[in-house]
Amino acid sequence: MTKNCCGDDIKRSPKESERTTSDNITAFKVSGMDCSDEVAAIQRIFRIDGVIKVDANIMNETVTIYHDNTLLSANIKLLIEKAGVKVVSTSSESFFKEHLSRIFQISASGFFLGVGLLLNWLESSHDLIVNGFYFGSISLAGFIIFPKTWRSIRKFHLDMNVLMSVAVIGAVLINEVSEAASVVFLFSLAELLEAMSVAKARKAIRDVLKVAPREASLIESPNTLKRVDVESLKIGDLILVKPGESIPVDGTIHEGNSSVNQASLTGESLPVPKQIGETVWAGTINESSVLKIRVDKGFQDTKISKVIALVEEAQAQRAPSQKFVDKFASIYTPGVMILAILVALIPPVFWSASWEVWIYKALVLLVIGCPCALVIATPVSVVSGLTSLARRGVLVKGGVHLESLGKLQVVALDKTGTITKGTPKVIEMKSFSNSPEEKTLQIISSLESMSTHPLAKAIMDFTHKKNISYQHPENYKIVTGKGAEGQLDGHWYFVGNHLMAHEFGICTPEVESFLSSIEDAAMSVIVLGHKPHDSCKGEILAVFAVGDQIRPTVKDAIKSFHDAGIKVAMLSGDNQKTASAVAKEVGIDYAKGALLPEQKVLEVKTLVAQYRYVGMVGDGVNDAPALAHATVGIAMGIAGSDTAIETADIALMKDEISELPKAIAHGKRVLRVIQFNIIFAILIKAIFFVLAFLGLSNLWLAVAADMGASLLVTFNALRLLKINANVSS
Repeated sequence: MTKNCCGDDIKRSPKESERTTSDNITAFKVSGMDCSDEVAAIQRIFRIDGVIKVDANIMNETVTIYHDNTLLSANIKLLIEKAGVKVVSTSSESFFKEHLSRIFQISASGFFLGVGLLLNWLESSHDLIVNGFYFGSISLAGFIIFPKTWRSIRKFHLDMNVLMSVAVIGAVLINEVSEAASVVFLFSLAELLEAMSVAKARKAIRDVLKVAPREASLIESPNTLKRVDVESLKIGDLILVKPGESIPVDGTIHEGNSSVNQASLTGESLPVPKQIGETVWAGTINESSVLKIRVDKGFQDTKISKVIALVEEAQAQRAPSQKFVDKFASIYTPGVMILAILVALIPPVFWSASWEVWIYKALVLLVIGCPCALVIATPVSVVSGLTSLARRGVLVKGGVHLESLGKLQVVALDKTGTITKGTPKVIEMKSFSNSPEEKTLQIISSLESMSTHPLAKAIMDFTHKKNISYQHPENYKIVTGKGAEGQLDGHWYFVGNHLMAHEFGICTPEVESFLSSIEDAAMSVIVLGHKPHDSCKGEILAVFAVGDQIRPTVKDAIKSFHDAGIKVAMLSGDNQKTASAVAKEVGIDYAKGALLPEQKVLEVKTLVAQYRYVGMVGDGVNDAPALAHATVGIAMGIAGSDTAIETADIALMKDEISELPKAIAHGKRVLRVIQFNIIFAILIKAIFFVLAFLGLSNLWLAVAADMGASLLVTFNALRLLKINANVSS
């Protein structure tokens, strides 16, 4: 089980910067971790005995250390700060306040550089004075970069700070002081701008997570309200929520009627009418009148807590493209250093070329070789994509699933609750025995009272309207994928599908004819029978035709899948005739019915073998195995079972399949942005490598190109924070 120790700690105790659990997981909130270099520095410094694993999350600004009992919390804090970041109690809401000294240093460095360049242009001052301003600029900006360089060198690690520092020192040694000052200033400015961009992405994430209040109004007596921490609420407590307030926990309305804005969970801005007996969720907003709500779940078990956990965990998972880039950069950076050394040495040594010219070209190579744009291209794109989808109520559990989402070739759908509304009703009942109707209804309601299946609920609603009483059956058991059976008054009865009736060998031509007519009408079949046992030969007592409305958005969603070049399959536990009829009505390409859970898994495996990228959508416990075997498992969120949500890679909180084509379109958009960013970053470097060899580039242009590439890929990635409702976005 994944444990987000840090996120939990920060929400529980904002004044504490750390937490050590009995599992020896110590988590810290940090400041100054804005780039992969800081992450690498933290990971290097914890390559010591006693450390099992290190998680450094740039977007969460957290460092989590998994360790044994030999490592103390205070020592962990010291080691983190030795890596060049600062342990803090909470995240700063203001970027400028948090980075005030850094902004001042870079601004002062820019001022000194500007004065030096102006004096140099006017030729009104001595070189010593001009260089004094340049060195002042180098010192101020270098104070940010050089300590990182020293830490990397001490660990025998080459990173972009080392490349830049060598370029600056080299430029000074060949008397290109103005260019050295320009390089260090522009590089520190670029890092600051990148940090601002990352801070923007962090703020977007915090806005997604800040949806549930931390306090609630507990009704202690009819005339007494008490403000309490939401985590102190117990199941069964009554709370009062005023208009305009957020609902603090999942519960049932005990008194009052109102409209509730569920956008924080579902992404749907239109309020939903709620009345007594209906469920409301934490993080949603009561809009129109006072509600008294009975608490159904503790805060840690609410839907919104699951949402927060999913979003936090998603950020920690690296996408395949990010893993590739990180691995590439680890080889690329030392390669650039070796190439620069060869460029500086080979022409002067073997062809008596000018040392100054070729050293300068080598320095240009070092600057343009900085992998910053390449390294930052993927993580900001992925987090921006995850955040924008979360705002729409589509929760993707990490970059790997987001990338797979953009590559889907086939989507397999469950029928009940996905294509249909999942609220079936009994349309027709036909008896096939001499038993009184009331007796038949008592038997079926007794069996179905033990089940939570939507079809069982339809039966219970039907019998309830007829005021039928029921009893609890003995030896009750579920027959997976078929139905259930149990004992009543010493006799065995079963309730299930067409297949179950066949297995007991009690179908008659009359029954078969009626079942066939129901299935042709795209309705589900529920067979109630007296199971053969002892001296009883068994018989079918009644057949119920149950209809379920197709969701109004399904046809358009299927069309959107087809427009995107994605095939749609339906895998249902219902009979084949019903599955085929529903599939034909909504335009599904392929339908397979009468599937047991293990058969659904086999179908999914077959699709994966054929198409590789396959999405499976479901909402029930029976769907969980199939979700797990798909390339991307997708759960229908609020209506879905917790098992399906936990097993799935993506949760649709809006319970509308129409959200999936939009999410897939956004996944494709993320892939395009990542691919563009990587190709663009590599192309810019390739062009300037050639220009450097030809002597057509200088340090100014090189650092400007590197800074420009870094900022362009970052801002391009941040565009993903906005997701259009249009599928073609």
